[in-house]
Amino acid sequence: MNRVGFIAASALIVLVLLSSMFFVVDQRQFGMVYAFGQIKEVITEPGLHVKLPPPFQNVSYLDKRLLTLDSMDTEPMLTAEKQRVVIDWYVRWRVSEPTDYIRNVGLDENAGALQLNRVVRNAFQEEINKRTVKELLSLQREALMADVKKEVIEAVRGAKPWGIDVVDVRITRVDYVEAITESVYRRMEAERKRVANELRSTGAAEGEKIRADADRQREITIAGAYRDAQKIKGEGDAEAARIYAEAFGRDPQFAQFYRSLEAYKASFHNKSDVLVLDPAASDFFKVMRGGAGAVAAPARK
Repeated sequence: MNRVGFIAASALIVLVLLSSMFFVVDQRQFGMVYAFGQIKEVITEPGLHVKLPPPFQNVSYLDKRLLTLDSMDTEPMLTAEKQRVVIDWYVRWRVSEPTDYIRNVGLDENAGALQLNRVVRNAFQEEINKRTVKELLSLQREALMADVKKEVIEAVRGAKPWGIDVVDVRITRVDYVEAITESVYRRMEAERKRVANELRSTGAAEGEKIRADADRQREITIAGAYRDAQKIKGEGDAEAARIYAEAFGRDPQFAQFYRSLEAYKASFHNKSDVLVLDPAASDFFKVMRGGAGAVAAPARK
């Protein structure tokens, strides 16, 4: 049993030892083999590789893909006219020389991102100090990003190269600081309200003008219609009077009788109407007193 246990323990130790000697490098990574804290080998090709077991050799990895660094702070920057603005930006970069990167920057991607953030922000501050807000928002924005990229590349390729490639530098937003932004919004709001009130006043004046013109046209139309109606009515009354006169002129006695009947009809609208008159002394009831014989028969021709 002791011999079997010894063989099993030995096999287990060998397996552990062998597993610590083999490692896999992904196609998206660099593999760095360290020997007592010093870089012994940089592996760029993916696959299965062999090293000495710890503590003689260790392995670490760096991402070789294109990385994106977004701006990490919102501290305002001063423009040429001393305006405080806040910009958002991003940088596209990758590790190109792992040995230089580890010696001069750090052991992982976060170390490079922190230092690159500082360099990019300083470059932006220097370039923004040379330009006005109008230039930042105009076509010179492209020139600004190109100048910042140039300064960053010069910084990472200096006396102690960082071992990285800066692919692109871009601005995503340029804005005033919050206090200035609120003031600008208030001025814009006041200006829009002024324009709106001016438009409302102009519209109200135009509306009053249109209504006044419509009222004038209405009065003119009504007056013209009333004039024409009165003219037609007068002509009708004149024609009616002429016809009545002509008809009544043929038989004056019948005309007097007809008019008396019309007067009676106009005087007694209801059964309760009462007239206090002396029938004997008033000519109003002359026709009634005379009866049918009071009106002579019309002459026959």
